[in-house]
Amino acid sequence: MRILLWHVHGSWATAFVQGGHDYLVPVVPGRGPDGRGRALTYPWPPNVREVSWDRLREEDVDAVVLQRPHEADLVERWLGRRPGHDLPAVYVEHNTPTGAIPHTRHHLADRTDITLVHVTYFNDLFWDSGRAPTRVIEHGVPDPGYRYTGDLPRAGVVVNEPVRRRRVAGTDLLPTFAKAVPLDVFGMKVTGLPQRLGLPLGTFEDLPQEVMHSELARRRVYLHPYRWTSLGLALIEAMLLGLPVVALAGTEAVEAVPPGAGIVSTRVATLTAALEGFVADPARAAVIGKAARAAALTRYGLDRFLSDWDFLLREVCTQRKLSRWT
Repeated sequence: MRILLWHVHGSWATAFVQGGHDYLVPVVPGRGPDGRGRALTYPWPPNVREVSWDRLREEDVDAVVLQRPHEADLVERWLGRRPGHDLPAVYVEHNTPTGAIPHTRHHLADRTDITLVHVTYFNDLFWDSGRAPTRVIEHGVPDPGYRYTGDLPRAGVVVNEPVRRRRVAGTDLLPTFAKAVPLDVFGMKVTGLPQRLGLPLGTFEDLPQEVMHSELARRRVYLHPYRWTSLGLALIEAMLLGLPVVALAGTEAVEAVPPGAGIVSTRVATLTAALEGFVADPARAAVIGKAARAAALTRYGLDRFLSDWDFLLREVCTQRKLSRWT
């Protein structure tokens, strides 16, 4: 099957393109948001092919995976086909709703021709999806392998744009946690964060995923301070690496981290004590980290994720009878 999708969320796309299909990713001059092409810091297989936006009409596309509201218009302009009408389409909603929660209505709520795919059951519960056909396909994460050493008595945090996303990402909580244990922050636009917060943080910006995983696995514990995010895939990656996790009990984290795999709470004091406990007890941290890895492998395995997507894409293409892949 030949699937068109945009490079929007690197971690999710890295899992999605591991399937047995041909994946087309648009490229625009300057590789802006509507055409980044292939990922530079994630390992993508060779069956992901870049196509210039003005050559897409020449491609025999079987289905499109939409991820942002304006992409339906891009498909119509660039391919001359309408998603949901003469091109099978699904829309992946990566984000939690914003605004007047829980009354936030999805922009596809009045459409029945495009399947709305939520990546967590929390999102499915909180979005008002209206009449749109919905499905939940939970995340799948390529297994980086057990790498945990925990030789550095520090907590690792992964967050992109921590300044702009201050309360969403829980960046404002880092000073409290940093009083308890040393913190290292990985991600995009983290340079300058120590100065902004007045903290002696370690920062690691834009590392290739392979390098980041190896570095993260040296930290004694993983901290997930997000208040309002769908489900940060770095949390699942940390669990797969074998790190014990300490997570704010927001959105889907309460489902992702079962008892015995880490500490989840809305109480900052409880989370702070948990960080201190793991840093002070390497043996216990290693045991809890192995349980975290087992839990992540069971729930967020790549084979299940790809199988779920294959089933849905076949279903959508068959219903529309618009694809050769039926």
